[in-house]
Amino acid sequence: MPERRTVALVTLGCARNEVDSEELAGRLEADGWELVEDAEDADVAVVNTCGFVDAAKKDSVDALLEANDLKGHGRTQAVVAVGCMAERYGKDLAEALPEADGVLGFDDYADISDRLQTILSGGIHAAHTPRDRRKLLPISPSERQESAAAVALPGHGATVEVAAPAPAPADLPEGLAPASGPRAPMRRRLDGAPVASVKLASGCDRRCTFCAIPSFRGSFISRRPSDVLNETRWLAEQGVKEIMLVSENNTSYGKDLGDIRLLESLLPELAEVDGLERVRVSYLQPAEMRPGLIDVLTSTPKVMPYFDLSFQHSAPGVLRAMRRFGDTDRFLELLDTIRGKAPQAGVRSNFIVGFPGETEDDLAELERFLNGARLDAIGVFGYSDEEGTEAATYDNKLDEDVVAERLARVSRLAEELVSQRAEERVGETVHVLVESVDDEGVHGRGEHQAPETDGQVLLTSGEGLSVGRMVEAKVIGTEGVDLVAEPLAGSLGCSEEAGR
Repeated sequence: MPERRTVALVTLGCARNEVDSEELAGRLEADGWELVEDAEDADVAVVNTCGFVDAAKKDSVDALLEANDLKGHGRTQAVVAVGCMAERYGKDLAEALPEADGVLGFDDYADISDRLQTILSGGIHAAHTPRDRRKLLPISPSERQESAAAVALPGHGATVEVAAPAPAPADLPEGLAPASGPRAPMRRRLDGAPVASVKLASGCDRRCTFCAIPSFRGSFISRRPSDVLNETRWLAEQGVKEIMLVSENNTSYGKDLGDIRLLESLLPELAEVDGLERVRVSYLQPAEMRPGLIDVLTSTPKVMPYFDLSFQHSAPGVLRAMRRFGDTDRFLELLDTIRGKAPQAGVRSNFIVGFPGETEDDLAELERFLNGARLDAIGVFGYSDEEGTEAATYDNKLDEDVVAERLARVSRLAEELVSQRAEERVGETVHVLVESVDDEGVHGRGEHQAPETDGQVLLTSGEGLSVGRMVEAKVIGTEGVDLVAEPLAGSLGCSEEAGR
């Protein structure tokens, strides 16, 4: 009887990384590894890193060092880095961080079990040499699907062929995808939360001057609708009530499949999946929003009227320097259109202040937009150079103390505005998905709130409630961006009507 091998996955960064970790977990469990929650109980701790901004990179390094400290004090024998930071820096990260016993890139994911076994046995797997992943697929989106099979696309799943409608292969552990359909991802859920992310696509074709993501995530490529549907059905069978569709740019979904409006037809199909209560779309580009997509997002039962719009700024000069489009008035018109169709729609966005060349007038224009936008959640970041980006080569950089002052100024305004927006919702009826029931109370999220990035709803009564239940409640107060709501009589059976 071979000795059991245990592995723990520590995930940092965005929802896309969470999907990648569950794919890795599925691959490993299918090959006989036992998944454990805590790194100290694992033979190998796999840290799925983030490589987006300096703060996220620091968190990733800290997580690797923390896992390394477990060696010699418990079961942990090896620490391995995967994810965006590992992909982006490869051997340079391995040299700078000898505490990591392995640094694996995306190309290693298909053989993750063998890689970890080699490292656990004392062997060495050479860290990869980073490359521009945009060059791995054809420039023309219409030609990419044929080439995709030869390129590692994390989160698209290790697909296995199963003759429908046959059940999953008998040798797969219970609860491990695929559960149905001819092509389903190898995926294992790492928690029992009632919400899960599903990847629509990988990569990005935009060339924003501040962003390095396309260079290490590659060009945009969509997953096929059947794969997305099969994965969603499997998640619903696992008890998931809400899925969040993620990618670097969901508004581009389908362009490489010959139909830029594919999302509009896919959303209603997802909403009809048995057991699912909510479908939420994240990462939308304002310049690519279409009337038809707005219609589907605001009128389809179970599809949340939620708009995670990547504005980044609103001053025309700054946006052009970012290689982005739009301005304050056009953005406000977009929001007016959305709210004209769904007055209670949720809207969130992120903004960069202190971008090279940003003037006081530009900052005032951004403040004008924020004051008029009535956003439910706002993220504000101070600009810093990101290596390998066009903006890092710009000459007209602002002093760090100026960037810091503007960051503090706009952050204060943002905090004030989202609190005001929350107060506007007092008196509204919200449908709340319960996510936690404990000594601190009953917490969940309304339709206008995405997990982790936005606020939440505190219910004043938790009698008879459990995680995953849908509750109709009236907003009676606020705590900053969060809402306080009172469940309505008879609301425990409202899940079938949730959303409309």
